[in-house]
Amino acid sequence: MPDPERATTPPPSNTATTAPRDAASRAEGLPIRHVLPELLGALERHGSAVLTAPPGTGKTTVVPLALAEAGLRVVVAEPRRLAVRAAARRMGVSYTIRGERQVGANPMVEVVTTGVLLQRLQRDQELAGVDAVMLDECHERHLDADTALAFLLDVRDTLRPDLRLLATSATADAQPWADLLGGPIVAATGASHPVEIVWAPPPRPVAPPHGLRVDPALLSHVASVVRRALAERDGDVLCFLPGVGEIAKVAGMLAGDVEHVLQVHGQAPAHVQDAVLSPGPGRRVVLATSVAESSLTVPGVRVVVDSGLAREPRTDHARGLGSLTTVRVSKASATQRAGRAGREAPGTVYRCWSAAEHDRLAEHARPEIALADLTGFALQAACWGTPDASGLALLDPPPPAALSAAQRTLEALGAITSPSPASDARAQVTGRGRRMAPAGVHPRLARALLDLGPEAAEVVALLSEQLPRDASDDLVEVWRAARRGGTGFAARWRQESARLRRTATEANRTAQAGTAQASTAPAGTTAEGRATSTSLTGDALAGMAVALAFPERVARRRGGGYLMASGTQAQLPDGSRLQTAEWLAIAVADRPTGSASARVRQAVVIDEATARAALEPTTEDEVTWRVPPGERRGDVSARRVERLGAIELSSTPLKDADVRDAILHGLRTEDVLTWTKQAKDLRDRLAFCHRAVGAPWPSMDDLVGLADQWLEPELSRARRRADVERIDVASALRRLIPWSERLDEVAPERIEVPTGSQVRLDYSGDQPVLAVKLQELFGWQETPRIAGVPVLVHLLSPAGRPLAVTADLASFWREGYRHVRAEMRGRYPKHPWPEDPLTAQPTRRTKRSTP
Repeated sequence: MPDPERATTPPPSNTATTAPRDAASRAEGLPIRHVLPELLGALERHGSAVLTAPPGTGKTTVVPLALAEAGLRVVVAEPRRLAVRAAARRMGVSYTIRGERQVGANPMVEVVTTGVLLQRLQRDQELAGVDAVMLDECHERHLDADTALAFLLDVRDTLRPDLRLLATSATADAQPWADLLGGPIVAATGASHPVEIVWAPPPRPVAPPHGLRVDPALLSHVASVVRRALAERDGDVLCFLPGVGEIAKVAGMLAGDVEHVLQVHGQAPAHVQDAVLSPGPGRRVVLATSVAESSLTVPGVRVVVDSGLAREPRTDHARGLGSLTTVRVSKASATQRAGRAGREAPGTVYRCWSAAEHDRLAEHARPEIALADLTGFALQAACWGTPDASGLALLDPPPPAALSAAQRTLEALGAITSPSPASDARAQVTGRGRRMAPAGVHPRLARALLDLGPEAAEVVALLSEQLPRDASDDLVEVWRAARRGGTGFAARWRQESARLRRTATEANRTAQAGTAQASTAPAGTTAEGRATSTSLTGDALAGMAVALAFPERVARRRGGGYLMASGTQAQLPDGSRLQTAEWLAIAVADRPTGSASARVRQAVVIDEATARAALEPTTEDEVTWRVPPGERRGDVSARRVERLGAIELSSTPLKDADVRDAILHGLRTEDVLTWTKQAKDLRDRLAFCHRAVGAPWPSMDDLVGLADQWLEPELSRARRRADVERIDVASALRRLIPWSERLDEVAPERIEVPTGSQVRLDYSGDQPVLAVKLQELFGWQETPRIAGVPVLVHLLSPAGRPLAVTADLASFWREGYRHVRAEMRGRYPKHPWPEDPLTAQPTRRTKRSTP
């Protein structure tokens, strides 16, 4: 298959006009000149090396030219498009990024993004015509760069032992890279120019970043530090901010104070990027994301203002949602940013935090492989022949949970086969997966492109780009706006649409040229994908493309929001025009920190037919104990349910279903049985028998587990909650009395006291409790025992109030009674309070009524 990056690029007439310069002239005055002989010698002897050099030493532009002068054809891989353009422009060489190709005057060096390099490796593992590959800024730990290096090491070990590999880093912590490459470390020491550090924390505490939110007070402070820097120092100012939104806000704060403000980020128009890389007519303030951290010299910059914040990806693998979050920069990143000020002359960095805070920063940022969605990586690994990535030489292995989630996604897309535990067969990439990989977009989007064909290229291009901050949440409206043109985003979108249209055409041609697949699927479906269409247009095409790319985000209205097929609740922003839709295909969503619901960023209105075409409905018989939404009490639910994932489409009652398990679940989770006082007392007596005697008396701790022994046949006849509530629990519990035992003998319900009264015992506590008026126990010296357990006697006043509690009546009569008598005889003078209770006549009556 032709290179998708080259096949859709402008013709070679787009030629860089910068005159080439040799490495020696470029290295003049740069620290890199001291290590060029050592570096070339290391590559000659070992075939690989790691070059460490501080920012501004010339490693990005001098080293490739030096390798070219040694007769090597060099490919330089950069992590960002802006860095590719800048490096190629300074060296006067060719460059290739996705959808764009320019030919330079020096044919020996080409600069590419790491994504382009990955595509070339998949197509041509030998890299024919390439003698050396230089992976620049490897310390940034981008996933594409880590993957490309793993592939290159595999190529060198198996196919191209002559291929020279060079990894460059702006940090000194290079030993892990050297161990991986098997080559020495070559260090260019010393910065080009000194950089003074000015600590400039906010005058008052600001709130820490939360999700995408940055305290406005911090942004206001950053703007004030920029003004301070302009007043105190000469030269242009480069200010680092975490994202596009913060750049726009600070730019607004500086309006009127600064004549030339440039906003630089990954989606900045080409003319803005070109302006940044060229000297300005006056003093400039360049507001940039971390895109300007490495491999980029902004002419005229003498001052850096660093907000200390950056954005990192976060992936919720369980919900299939990704988001960006704002984090504090690492010490290594702060050093990189500061180095921008010393590229051309002595400079200054204003750090918007304190030295004490700096000491608490992490040493390095976490690698992208530990944070990102790994679906694209998993497809690259599968196409390379290692679906589980176990054979790849990676500095950090992929997290198992993230890789597993990625593989499940690829299986659902038809890109890889399912592994077979029975035969130990590993997952394998399918022909469909191999056609998806070169598309240069996420595998989900490649799936929609392949299923729907070139007609879907415009929608897929929208989904593959970061949309403008003010974009509508209605993706169809964003599509219409892009078609109207007139913006930098629209120009990029149009170029990407053309590339994807040609990619889809080529993929279809490849599929048709392969073995024809026998299909028994109904019209409109294929064996590889759920749906295809050659007649969809407009809103229907957009909806189908989004639903095919993100089937788990097909959503149906429920309550005040939407339920996605994944089971996650989703909410539209207030005032959205999509709020009346019954069905949505959600294209962009994230989950704010601390929220259980997803937040819809962009979506398309669809109908149920589109949802069914994108996601296979399932039908199952469901017999459960179900608590309806908004209710507290559950009941048996026996239904045949049709679903799209977690979305219920329809249900019909099941008349003859076995509901026993559902009722047992209800018994475990709710108080369904009607526990009368008689039933509770009987349960307590049985529980006491088990505690005091043990077998054969059963435990009362898990009555549901004993349901077969005491709830039959009532349980077999029950069909719903009301049937269970009508069960005579006391009668049913008597089935648990062992046939060989008599309950009244082991745990009598009542006990006779000296007056002849039959007093009920309470078995609800650890000991049986006898609550009786004190006068009825005169003469009773020994505390009664039940099954060997002393009864706990609650001695009551004539009014029935507790006077004393004892398990030793004899001790009470000797020691406690006289205190009770002294206090009670005046309060209850009509009742007997004899001095010697052991010889007194027990009575239920007062003195006068006593015979």
